[in-house]
Amino acid sequence: MITQELLHSLFEYKDGILYSKIDRFKTCIRIGSPIGNICSKGYVRTCINYKTYKVHRLIFMMFYGYMPTGLDHINGIKTDNRIENLREATHSENQWNKTKTKRNTSGFKGITLEDGRWRVRVGLNSKNINIGFFNDLELAELVAIEARNKYHGNFAKH
Repeated sequence: MITQELLHSLFEYKDGILYSKIDRFKTCIRIGSPIGNICSKGYVRTCINYKTYKVHRLIFMMFYGYMPTGLDHINGIKTDNRIENLREATHSENQWNKTKTKRNTSGFKGITLEDGRWRVRVGLNSKNINIGFFNDLELAELVAIEARNKYHGNFAKH
C-alpha cells in the first residue's frame, strides 16, 4: 500500500516534478533523475511495486497524506503537476473545467446552432440544463459565461 512516508522515501518534489531518491536499476532511473513518462491520455505516470500511478495523484498524497477520489489540474494542462495547480474535485467538477470539444462548431463552450439560433446549455449533475436560445452569438456567449459561473463556481472554464 502506498503511504505518504513511502512516497517521501522514494521521491523528492520540486516544481511539479518528482525526482528519484533511490536507484531503480530495472528502469534505469538513478538518484536525482526525474521519474515518469507520459501515457496515452496525456498524464505523467510511474510504477511503484509493479503498479502504475499517475504522478499528480502521488504529489497530492505527498502533500496532504491521502489519495483523493478525484483530482483536477486547475489550468487544464495534464503535465503541470505543481501542487498549486492541483485540487481535489468530483468527476463532475473535473468535467466542468474542460475546454470546448474538438467537435465544437460555434467556437464557444456550451453553445450550438439550432434552427438558425444559438442554444446555450450548461452541464450539471450528468444532465444538460437548457439556458435558452439567442439570435446573437455574442449575447449567447455572455449568457453561457454567466451560467457557468453560477452553476460551476470555481470550476468554471470559459
